Amino acid sequence: MPELPEVETSVRGVSPYLVGQTIKQIIVRQPKLRWVVSPEIMAMQNATIQAIDRRAKYLIIRTNQGDIIVHLGMSGSLSILQANQQNTVGKHDHVDLITANGTILRYNDPRKFGCWLWAEQAENHELLQKLGPEPLSENFTSDYLFAKSRKKTTACKTFIMNNDIVVGVGNIYACESLFMAGIHPELAAQNLTKKQCERLVKVIKEVLTKAIIQGGTTLKDFIQPDGKPGYFAQVLQVYGRKGEECNDCGTLIETKIIGQRNTYFCPKCQKLPK
Repeated sequence: MPELPEVETSVRGVSPYLVGQTIKQIIVRQPKLRWVVSPEIMAMQNATIQAIDRRAKYLIIRTNQGDIIVHLGMSGSLSILQANQQNTVGKHDHVDLITANGTILRYNDPRKFGCWLWAEQAENHELLQKLGPEPLSENFTSDYLFAKSRKKTTACKTFIMNNDIVVGVGNIYACESLFMAGIHPELAAQNLTKKQCERLVKVIKEVLTKAIIQGGTTLKDFIQPDGKPGYFAQVLQVYGRKGEECNDCGTLIETKIIGQRNTYFCPKCQKLPK
C-alpha cells in the first residue's frame, strides 16, 4: 500500500510537469473507485493547476476551480505521459488528467480502492477535517504525543498508526520506528514514558525523512517506459524480515498480528516490560 513517502514522492515527481498548466480534459474510464469519482472532476475544463500538495496520504491538486483530492488506495500509482502516449491505455488506467500542453497525469489502480474527489477547499472535506498533525511538522512533538497517549490502553503501534493522532505512519514505518526506539509494539500507549515519546517522535521523523529522500533519488527517472514512477529502495530493519537475524543483536525477528496488521519486531531489542 502506498504510504506517506510514496505519496510525497508522487507529489514531488508530478509537480514540475503540472503546476501552472491548464486542464484541457479529464477522462474518467472507471468512475467506480472506492467512491464514485466526483462529477465536478469529470466536468472540469480550463482550470489552472496552482499547486500540488499532500495531506496525510492524500494528494491534492489545487486549481482555480476547486481542489481535486486523490488517494492511491491499496495499489494505485500516478505517472506522467506525453501526448503521443495517450492511446496506450492499460486495463487499470482509470483516470487521465490532460493539460493544454499535452502532458498527461495517468492514474492506474488495479484494485480500485483509491479515490478522485472534488472539494471547494480540500481541508474542509470530511475526509481531511479530523486528521492529526503531519509527522514532519513542528506540531508533532514529544509533549503532544505524551499528552495524547495518557489513558490510552491501545497498543502503541496501533496508537501511532491512528490518523487522529498523527497522519501517515503506516505499517512499515510504525514497525521500523518502534524498533529504532526500542519499544515493544504491544506496549499500552498510556505506559509510554516521556523519554520514550521523545525517542519515538525523533525516529518517526528520521525514518520518514530518509524514505522521502531515497524516493527523491528516483525522480530523474520519474517518466519510465511503462509510465510508472520508481519508488524508494530502503534497507528495512525488521519489516518483512520474519525469521531473519536482528541486525543489532542477532535474535530472530518475530511477527504478531496487532490491530489486524502484521507486526514485525525483535523480542530482545524491544522487550515488553513485565
